[in-house]
Amino acid sequence: MTPKVDDLADEIVRRARDGARFLVGIAGPPGGGKSTLADALFERLKQAGEAAAVLPMDGFHLDNGLLEHRGRLSRKGAPDTFDVRGLADILRAVRAGGEVLVPVFDRDRELAICAARCIAPEDRIILVEGNYVLLDHEPWRPIAALFDLTVMVAPPEAELERRLVARWRHYGLSPDEIRAKVEDNDLPNGRLVLSASHVPDILLDFG
Repeated sequence: MTPKVDDLADEIVRRARDGARFLVGIAGPPGGGKSTLADALFERLKQAGEAAAVLPMDGFHLDNGLLEHRGRLSRKGAPDTFDVRGLADILRAVRAGGEVLVPVFDRDRELAICAARCIAPEDRIILVEGNYVLLDHEPWRPIAALFDLTVMVAPPEAELERRLVARWRHYGLSPDEIRAKVEDNDLPNGRLVLSASHVPDILLDFG
C-alpha cells in the first residue's frame, strides 16, 4: 500500500496549499480498507510536517437501544443506522475551523463515545473515512459536497468477504453468526456503497 499512500498524500498536500481546512472524504465498503488508508495517510502527512487528523464516520452509529426499538439492530451498519444529520453538522463545524470534539466508535463495546477525539485548531487536513460519506442517496447525498477531495477504496468482493470473515472471527463470533453478519448485512451494504456512491476524484483498489 505504501506507494499508493505516498502518491495520495503528495496529491493531498499539493491541493491543500492555501492553508485553509482541507477535508478528504474516504469511502468504501465494509472491510475495504478505509480505516487502514486513513491511518496510513495520517502517518505519512505527519512525517511530511502536515497537521492532520482522522475523523471516522463510525462515531455516528445510532445506539443499540434505539436500533432495537426501531427493529434495526440486526442491520446495524446500514445507511439508516447512523446519525447523518449529526455527521453533517460536525463536518460543517470542522470546515469552519477551530477546535471540534467528535465521537469515536468503540467496536469492543459496540457503542459510540461522545467527544472522544479532538480536532485541534491547528489541524489543517482532515481525513474523514466511512462507508457512506459519498453515498448518492438521501439523506446522505449532500455530504459529498463538504469534501475538497474524495477517494473510494474498492477491493474485489472476494477479498472483502475474506476480510469481513476474519474481522468477525477476531471478535469471537460463531460461524453461523459470521455468516449472518457477512451475507445478510456487510456484503449488501458494500454492494450499495460501490453501486450508489458519487463518482470519486480518486479510485483505489487495495485488493
